[in-house]
Amino acid sequence: MLTITISRPLVWLWRFRHRRGYGVHSPFAFDFITNVVYEHTPYYKYDELNEQVARQEAALGHAWSHREPLRLKQLLFRMVNRAQPARIIHIGPPSAIGLYLQAGKQGAHYTEVYTPEDLQLGTGTTVDFLYIDDTSHPAAVEAAFAHCAAQAGPQSVFVLRGVGYTHGMREAWKRLRQHPDAVVTFDLYDVGIVFFDPSKNRQHYVVNF
Repeated sequence: MLTITISRPLVWLWRFRHRRGYGVHSPFAFDFITNVVYEHTPYYKYDELNEQVARQEAALGHAWSHREPLRLKQLLFRMVNRAQPARIIHIGPPSAIGLYLQAGKQGAHYTEVYTPEDLQLGTGTTVDFLYIDDTSHPAAVEAAFAHCAAQAGPQSVFVLRGVGYTHGMREAWKRLRQHPDAVVTFDLYDVGIVFFDPSKNRQHYVVNF
């Protein structure tokens, strides 16, 4: 994590021209970038979530509450709130981001597993929203992505943590963007986002997050 922190200013400068949807012509992509990625609406849920995290941190630890930066947790909340998925799957170490994922859609079926190998999907299960956090094992991330993509629907959204963090994750992300069912992808460095809607034009975007 120290390497990521040190390199952050360089990452921001390299991606500066990709800020706030500049140069993006797709109405769908522009709307997503400006009204989800860069949205600054002070949702009342943010205060509630901050309080929940503070209450649980004493029992679950600092690492649980601070595994992801706040801006990433809030982004995932906004994405779930926009997508309104019936089923959310979280693959990775338990963390406070689970609260944000569940808060985005009350009543959604939420599944949390520690590693990709632990995931078991029933026949006919549609993976509506997927968050994978396993940057140390790119091959396992690719396998989990392929497994879940086989059960994705046209409105499914997949989010992969750390696609810019390591050489292995960058290479895995390049391959996953080429998946035949991956239609629109966004590279935010901290996360890669995949939309499966076949009505959209196939396109990849880099966003300065």
